[in-house]
Amino acid sequence: MFLELKSKWKDVKSRKILSLIDRQRVNNFSIQTNGLFFDYSKTNIDEDTLGLLLDLLKKSSFHEKREAMFSGKKINITEDRAVLHTALRAENGPILMDGKDIMPAVLGTRFRMLNFAEAIRNGEIQGEGGRYTDVINIGIGGSDLGPSMAYLALRPYTNGPKCHFVSNVDGAHINDVLEGLNPRTTLVVVASKTFKTIETLTNAQTALDWMAKKVARPADNFVALSSSMGRTAQFGISADRVFSFEDWVGGRYSLWGPIGLSLAIALGRDDWLSFLDGAASMDRHFIATPDEDNICIILALIGIWHAQIGGYATRAVLPYEQRLERLPAYLQQLEMESNGKAVKIDGNDVEITTGPVVWGTSGTNGQHAFYQLIHQGTQIIPCEFLIGKQGHEPNLCHQHRLLQANCLAQSQALMVGRNLDDARKIASLKGFVGDELERQARHRVFKGNRPSTTLVYDKLTPACLGQIIALYEHRVFVEGAILEINSFDQWGVELGKELATALGPVLMGENAGEGNDASTEHLVQILRSNK
Repeated sequence: MFLELKSKWKDVKSRKILSLIDRQRVNNFSIQTNGLFFDYSKTNIDEDTLGLLLDLLKKSSFHEKREAMFSGKKINITEDRAVLHTALRAENGPILMDGKDIMPAVLGTRFRMLNFAEAIRNGEIQGEGGRYTDVINIGIGGSDLGPSMAYLALRPYTNGPKCHFVSNVDGAHINDVLEGLNPRTTLVVVASKTFKTIETLTNAQTALDWMAKKVARPADNFVALSSSMGRTAQFGISADRVFSFEDWVGGRYSLWGPIGLSLAIALGRDDWLSFLDGAASMDRHFIATPDEDNICIILALIGIWHAQIGGYATRAVLPYEQRLERLPAYLQQLEMESNGKAVKIDGNDVEITTGPVVWGTSGTNGQHAFYQLIHQGTQIIPCEFLIGKQGHEPNLCHQHRLLQANCLAQSQALMVGRNLDDARKIASLKGFVGDELERQARHRVFKGNRPSTTLVYDKLTPACLGQIIALYEHRVFVEGAILEINSFDQWGVELGKELATALGPVLMGENAGEGNDASTEHLVQILRSNK
């Protein structure tokens, strides 16, 4: 199927997308579900191409893998684990794994977690200085990107203690967060499944030392999100302040459970449950909707068409919603850590390109930063726009309309472009003539024919954000199934961790660090020369 799609690509790659556009195409190449409207008409996918892509999906193991995932089978074969983050947002069960229903434990943890969050919010649980005013979430990767992204996205719904997020082991990060906070009214949430993550534990110890200067029992102001009761106890955190999650929840898929505690404290019970319900509704859509109308599947097939068939090396995620500013970074980890693989599930090399580079920022900021490259650069970068029908500031509706206008204008400009004749007219109106007119005109040409999709949602509510995140989770799953890779391990991060652990004592002068390459040895000496 890949060969057929490659052949199709050669036939249509220079065809003008604009030549395909009419009302019927817009109807046929869009999907509407649960308050979301997804338009993919501004791509070079036609009916034949879509048929080939759907055939590719059918000939992959996707349908079996989807059934296996939701059935609790251990589809993460390199770690012998099930993949059941979807259970964390399910309303009920049974959901079986190894013949045992996991939902009683999931719902029990959720109940306990939300009771704790409400007790923090209403002042039933306090610090030495009274009600908690601030929460610091210390984690990294999925233990940070999810909660920090969602907290920013849902600020209109946050009415609990103010949340702060620390991830980088760079001391500047935690120093700048701690500055100005009152340790007597600050709760620290330490998120690490194993409670061995060096960056997280280093920052946690710094926070504990900071708190100990003003608080008699500093560990009482700490909460752990971890599966290691022994290590959390050694740190001084009591068992009733530890919220655990199972190994079938990967870090970048963990926001829906205890890793979301800081967000639950900020939102409160009702909005937290609405967030889960939104994601669960996307799960139901993903399971039950036919392939051709399934927004998760179609988004994935578009990704395959652009990256694996067309060879586009990157994709830009461009939310026209300031509060979704961190969404591209979140999706960067979700997609690149999941599908950035070179070996198939069977252990053989992948024969085609796998995950593209995912990047972006919020509009309209990006327009004044990198859109120049998107519009006139030599590389074609597929763009994924997101825009809401409504904002949260009713007194600033005119600004939201301007935001919407910019979003639609960018996708239109990417497709339509500007030809040389029109550019000559513009240059002529500016007074240029002769050779200078021609030179100036060429600088004003936009080749256009650059693909994009647009996701429209009603309003960025907790339920809506849940839908969007789950949509992209399932998109990653579909692409991974087609590529025959394991989207749920991340061995690529391990080697750097191992070497960093070995180099730490060398930089501290505790050992000579024999066996390093000459370049690394020299850099160590350079860094150690500044005492």
